[in-house]
Amino acid sequence: MLFVENSNRNPYVNHALEEWLMERFDEDCFMLWRNEKAVLLGRNQNAYSELSLPYAQAQGIKIVRRITGGGAVYTDEGNLMFSFISCEGRRGLADFRRFAAPVLTVLQGMGVPAAFTGRNDMEIHGAKFSGNAQCLHNGKLLHHGTLMYSANTNELPRVLRVSPLKLRGKHVASVQSRVTNINEHMPQAMDIETFRAALFEGVMRQTADARLLRLSAADWEAVRQKAAEKHMTAAWIYGREPKGFRQKETKLPGGIVQVFYTVTDGCLGGVQIYGDFFGDADVRVVEEALRGVRHDAADVCAALGRFDLQAYFGSVSLDELTGAIV
Repeated sequence: MLFVENSNRNPYVNHALEEWLMERFDEDCFMLWRNEKAVLLGRNQNAYSELSLPYAQAQGIKIVRRITGGGAVYTDEGNLMFSFISCEGRRGLADFRRFAAPVLTVLQGMGVPAAFTGRNDMEIHGAKFSGNAQCLHNGKLLHHGTLMYSANTNELPRVLRVSPLKLRGKHVASVQSRVTNINEHMPQAMDIETFRAALFEGVMRQTADARLLRLSAADWEAVRQKAAEKHMTAAWIYGREPKGFRQKETKLPGGIVQVFYTVTDGCLGGVQIYGDFFGDADVRVVEEALRGVRHDAADVCAALGRFDLQAYFGSVSLDELTGAIV
């Protein structure tokens, strides 16, 4: 496994680097990295409903869209991000615990009572410090996650607009009250760079074929070019703003599904589907197939049934998605 050295803190470049590694190497990779202040949107999320854009712009918080599904997260220099790239591809898909395990082993060895919970989180005493997401790209599986070490949690409710559906059933009143920083649970205090080095070395010790990878100046230039051509563009970050659409939002075991749609003469017109579900394929293909379909359960179900929905919506089932639309 290649252990990638990365001190860059530009979030657009960091996300481009993940893609570049999947396209450049046919070996498993591991990487730890930090970002400047940024909101990381899931691939299928609506930027206009997930965050306060005026606040983010006023505070210089960068808006970044991941290639993975899942929900929006706030990161700053008090966060670490970790990435695993696996050449196993689809065989490792949805096995979140497997990739979180080496990180948990290091944390528990430090005396931090961390555990994997729910569909994709890591928690300490019921408070979340890490969310994880996955996708397939270029035949590889990308698994990455956040590690809140000493993040500014006061920014979370100011920049993120968390749906009340997400908090329902969690017995908490806000996103801020259900998160924690790792450094608050460390038996011995250490700064984030010391923690980073310990985590990097701890995962390496668990890996039999670990080798360091240092990118050349030419490599970094190629990564920066990829960031400029895709990750920094408004089309990728913001996508379409749904105006004048009806809206329906549903919380499902596989994630929250937001559907924006118009109906004319009983048939669906424009359809836009967003959410924090996990899926790799472009949902716009499904949206286009729904155009002109009668807005009733039987017809919508028939139209959706032609697709491998797992590729687009992860574990959201046909019946669940139909119910989210009709």
